[in-house]
Amino acid sequence: MSACPIENIIQAQPLAEGAGVVVHRTIGTPRLRNFDPFLMLDHFGSDNPNEYIAGFPNHPHRGFITLTYMLDGHMLHEDSMGNRGDLRAGGAQWMKAASGVIHSEMPQQTDGLMRGFQLWINLPANQKMSPPAYQEFSAEAFPVAPYGDASVKVLCGELHAHDKSNKIVGPITDPNTDIFYFDVAIKSSGAVDIPVPTGHRCFVYCYDGHASLVSEEGEHVIPQHCLVALGFGKKICIRSSNVDAKLIVVGGQPIGEDIVQYGPFVMNSRDEIERAITDFQAGRLVQEKAGFTTNTT
Repeated sequence: MSACPIENIIQAQPLAEGAGVVVHRTIGTPRLRNFDPFLMLDHFGSDNPNEYIAGFPNHPHRGFITLTYMLDGHMLHEDSMGNRGDLRAGGAQWMKAASGVIHSEMPQQTDGLMRGFQLWINLPANQKMSPPAYQEFSAEAFPVAPYGDASVKVLCGELHAHDKSNKIVGPITDPNTDIFYFDVAIKSSGAVDIPVPTGHRCFVYCYDGHASLVSEEGEHVIPQHCLVALGFGKKICIRSSNVDAKLIVVGGQPIGEDIVQYGPFVMNSRDEIERAITDFQAGRLVQEKAGFTTNTT
């Protein structure tokens, strides 16, 4: 099985978002504007509440999905249609903004910690004006299993056992891009090969320690807070050195359509962007109440 080749290595860039919250962005920067079907990846986190306490007050979205995964701390959230919740450490929320959502997110510390990720996923043209929806699950809903020299938490998609006799399935589903999203903790001097479905574009982001990727071109170190964009292949080969490492490993089916983005609006044409701006200014961006699927036990 051929390993996915490395296309690009992106160091996270600090940027101020919301009411001044500093995030570290890889996808969605000048070096990697988008990585179809992915539009943006932010890694947020700080032990200083002054850096994020103002949070992300009410802001609009249209035309895409956000997937938020909390590592530490928690995130209070609510939208203009009355949905609200508290995303705790280890939990994740898939929010399909689609035709329109106006919401707020307020990060909070737990035991002095607050860390997580937000990934933006594109929607195909025929889904951009569909009804919004949420899928939200607590940490306990996500299966965790040993795999090679690693422990893998499956948020989305399927991880097949080495002997193909069984599979581990995450509770979050994205019917348009068939994404998988794994949180991988690999032991020092360990090795793990993650299989990749045919046609998926993948990336790896190292958030603790450091690791290496092995491909036909050789072995490449992934420093902490770096994203590696991968080409098409059958597996992702991760190796650790003398330290433990933690990474997110994500892939999805490319959509292959035009992407026109203006801040929180992601559509297929300039005319559609102008309509989104007009709808927002006129107070008609939100057209339908979002459905909510949740497990917060």
